[in-house]
Amino acid sequence: MRIDLHCHSTASDGTDTPAELMRAAAGAGLDVVALTDHDTTRGHAEALAALPEGLTLVTGAELSCRIDGVSLHLLAYLFDPEEPALLAERELVRDDRVPRAHAMIAKLNALGAPVTWEQVERIAAGGTVGRPHIASALVELGVVPDVSDAFTPEWLADGGRAHVDKHETDPLEAIRLVKSAGGVTVLAHPAAAKRGHTVPPDAIAAMAAAGLDGLEADHTEHDRVTRTRLRGLAADLDLLVTGSSDYHGTRKTVALGENTTDPEVYGEIIRRATGAFPVPGTGGA
Repeated sequence: MRIDLHCHSTASDGTDTPAELMRAAAGAGLDVVALTDHDTTRGHAEALAALPEGLTLVTGAELSCRIDGVSLHLLAYLFDPEEPALLAERELVRDDRVPRAHAMIAKLNALGAPVTWEQVERIAAGGTVGRPHIASALVELGVVPDVSDAFTPEWLADGGRAHVDKHETDPLEAIRLVKSAGGVTVLAHPAAAKRGHTVPPDAIAAMAAAGLDGLEADHTEHDRVTRTRLRGLAADLDLLVTGSSDYHGTRKTVALGENTTDPEVYGEIIRRATGAFPVPGTGGA
């Protein structure tokens, strides 16, 4: 089985619609794909309606969190999307994204980058607005050559010249909320240094003690040495190890299935989940 547990659609900051993503996943030879848009489950219905035969969908979201001043992303799988407490927290995070984007645009303008809200809104195309949309605006204007070059201290990285904080959930609380909604949690790209400060091992240990299920070790932003280190940390903390593409369509160069999750780990994620279950495709539109 080829299993990719971290992908984005136009419901947040990907460039494929949920339906297009499902067809692309099948075309890439995946057996299982997770839709994990930022702080939203809005793309799930479209993905389910278009799910091709032979492809299984894992529903999820990537939750924005912060601990000890460090931003991090928590992958949440197979939770009940209507559980009230988790739904309210996701809405709170999403609602804060628009004023934050306006504030970052103002900072960019002051730095000489003529980004406009209308431009960012057009790029987002109705999805949950985030830094990748602003990064794409910088690419369109020729300020940076590609999206990854916008996520540096010079521009949008945590603590960067144009960065603005947003509401982010304490990850220990996020883990509790996801667990209460029957879901499973995996810390996304914990050592992706280009994004800013990385999550220290003691914070990961605290999350493990709070019920974190796993670490995303195999990720395009982790080199071989980093992946080995994270696997060792996961073993020490009795955490699952996943691998994923973090696919965003044309917004990033990574391909679907570039990193995958071991089928036994996937089976354990399913075993632990009680809020929702993977959906096998029967031939969508």
